[in-house]
Amino acid sequence: MIKFGLVGCGRIAKRHADLLCSGAISGATLVAVCDIKLDRAESFGSKYDVSYFTDMHQMAKKAAIDIFVVLTESGNHADHVIELAGYGKHIIVEKPMALTLPDADSMIKACDQAGIKLFVVKQNRFNLPVIKLRQAIENNRFGRLTMGTVRVRWCRDHNYYSQDPWRGTWKLDGGVLSNQASHHIDLLEWMMGPVKSVFAKGITALANIESEDTAVVVLNFESGAIGIIEATTATRPNNLEGSISILGEHGTVEISGFAVNKMSVWQFTNSEPDDFDVAERYSTNPPDVYGFGHKSYLQNIVDSLNNKNLFEVVDGIQGRKSVELINAIYESIITNKEVVLGKQNYNNKLGVKR
Repeated sequence: MIKFGLVGCGRIAKRHADLLCSGAISGATLVAVCDIKLDRAESFGSKYDVSYFTDMHQMAKKAAIDIFVVLTESGNHADHVIELAGYGKHIIVEKPMALTLPDADSMIKACDQAGIKLFVVKQNRFNLPVIKLRQAIENNRFGRLTMGTVRVRWCRDHNYYSQDPWRGTWKLDGGVLSNQASHHIDLLEWMMGPVKSVFAKGITALANIESEDTAVVVLNFESGAIGIIEATTATRPNNLEGSISILGEHGTVEISGFAVNKMSVWQFTNSEPDDFDVAERYSTNPPDVYGFGHKSYLQNIVDSLNNKNLFEVVDGIQGRKSVELINAIYESIITNKEVVLGKQNYNNKLGVKR
């Protein structure tokens, strides 16, 4: 039984705790939680009947933990992962793994030196229709890819941003691109391949925050294909969609729904026997924008540690890719210029500690 310890008891921690304490993840259990706010830590500890702490180092020393799950503010992920790496236990970190490229590199280095694994949460890769799309990519069913698009049209009103003062700040969060859309940006790059350059525009439309709540991005992929990212938390009054479309010379696939969960278009020039009912068999109806992916993601981590996983795990190197892409996008917004990827650092406000 692999024992988990949660670092941070905020919004996303409930999803992890519910899965780990319900028996949904075979071979895993939650043994401890930590939050610098005593009321949060105590509430989680009581609800899930586990030990609770207000200091992650005390938790690491006193609780028998096999793997830490870092669920703190995005801008603090790097510091917390690097500090926890010293205990020699594997680490899972929620998205985005870091806000800056140097931080991401430092996290990877610290875990490598400690001889532990660093996993980055990208749960949408485990959605049923996304898995099917990835298989089509790997089997070259599209032929030459021509265009890829993701759309994140979600609602995050004043109440959401006011729940925690770090939300929407450059230092600890960023905007819709680094937070809500980071999963979709990861999916787009995973499907379409490496990005050569980006040009982006962003505005703060409705939210009273430092960063953007609405943005559009044009991408040039190394393959010669182009792409579009449309992301906003200014959709009103409710979430509308979180979707991806992939177009190629031999086919088109679109996964829609509000959590990349509904196979709405699946068509190829050369059809295969199971194509006719793909839309029906590869669609899900999750209760919220988190979807069902966390369950499969955590199970894959447990299985990988037991050397029996079937899917590729998302490690620090994989997580770094979307960090670099998002940083390049923010530089483009600030400079109003096309930005070519491949630098060690990018000129933007994201993760700047003042």
